[in-house]
Amino acid sequence: MNQTLSAVAVPIPSNETAPVSRAYAWAVFALTFGLMLSDYLSRQVIGAVMPALKAEWGLLDTQLGMLVSVVSLVVGLLTVPISLVADRWGRVKSITLMAFVWCLATVACGLAQSYGQLLGARALVGLGEAAYGAVGAALLAHVFPEKQRAAVLGAFLSASLFGSVLGVVIGGAVAAQSGWRMAFFAVGAPGLLLALIYPFVVRDYKAVELTAEGQRNTAPKRLGLAQIAREVFASRSGNFAYVASGLQMVMPGMLIAWLPTYFGRYYDMDVKKAALMAAVAVLAAGIGMIFGGGLADRLSAKHPRRRALVPAVYSVLTALSLIIAFALPPGPVGFGLILLGALFAAAQTGCSAALVCDVTHPGVRSTVAATMTLANSLIGLAPGPFIVGILSDFLGLKLALTLAPVLALVAAVFFVLASRNYEADSARNHARSPEDSSPDSVHQGGQ
Repeated sequence: MNQTLSAVAVPIPSNETAPVSRAYAWAVFALTFGLMLSDYLSRQVIGAVMPALKAEWGLLDTQLGMLVSVVSLVVGLLTVPISLVADRWGRVKSITLMAFVWCLATVACGLAQSYGQLLGARALVGLGEAAYGAVGAALLAHVFPEKQRAAVLGAFLSASLFGSVLGVVIGGAVAAQSGWRMAFFAVGAPGLLLALIYPFVVRDYKAVELTAEGQRNTAPKRLGLAQIAREVFASRSGNFAYVASGLQMVMPGMLIAWLPTYFGRYYDMDVKKAALMAAVAVLAAGIGMIFGGGLADRLSAKHPRRRALVPAVYSVLTALSLIIAFALPPGPVGFGLILLGALFAAAQTGCSAALVCDVTHPGVRSTVAATMTLANSLIGLAPGPFIVGILSDFLGLKLALTLAPVLALVAAVFFVLASRNYEADSARNHARSPEDSSPDSVHQGGQ
């Protein structure tokens, strides 16, 4: 894209910033990872308590699905505007405030006296979590070099799956022992401690003002929203990746939301055991997310197109495994295939995040990460559980879960389309953004 960036107040890695120790970099990673765990503990505990809510309040599956989807819907709608605010107000301050909001909203879920109150509290959880993934990813993209980007971002985003595991396990165990209200209290309160510690350890960095040629502008003017949007959607490969990742995120979204209920109905498990078995599947998805990005880094080192082709393979393997798993009668083979499908369900996450960073000007990287979050939320995580709930009310949960993985095959097609333009888009981006090279050491901007 030839239009000049007047100046975007968003973060980029810069080779002119002072290096920091790897101990500090990994401390930032650990705390940011920990808050991502808290984020998804709060978000996904609902899956473990849905059977109890259905029994107590007589809710339809559609209503239960909406309790899951409303968080992703709010996240999708607000991630970009809140990310823009965070880039101007400060990433560390914004992350701290976000964490307090989602933790307190989770506690409020346990105090709800009606479906409407619970739905409203869940929406507030989404408000707190709306931009955390994007802002946290921007911090890590700044601290770690490009050569580690897919692996680090994949590991960071895997916290969403591990947090989901803990949410389901802790929620199921606490709900079975002390009731569903206490489950919300148990997952909401601990995150407040991390929120208190975070600003005392993590240093923010100054947003770097750039022109399109990567030169400092001594009298910058902020880039308008229309110009930011043109930069974010400048590359065809990035646009295809947004759609592909969003479609693929239907898979982990529906598994996290509905597996506890599925195991309870079709495997005749109690709440605690169903939550534990679902957590095993979600754990498999987290493992896939960690290693999926690293594998893509290695396979694409000499063949750049594989940055997009590897996640296409992940999508195909997800679809085939889950369609067969849910079509089979409940049993060990079906459970094994659910685990296999879960292993690949979110493996593309780090690849997709790295891909859009590779092909987009570093001056809009935070907004790019937010746009990926928006796509994942509005295309996949928000509608996925809700649509499965609607289909379940009409066709039964088993058939609904059998049909939904077809969307992963569509995701694979979009990943292949992204691969066709990736090399040209990446080369063009590096040619006009020379600062975004891969440094040999870890750097961090000053405050």
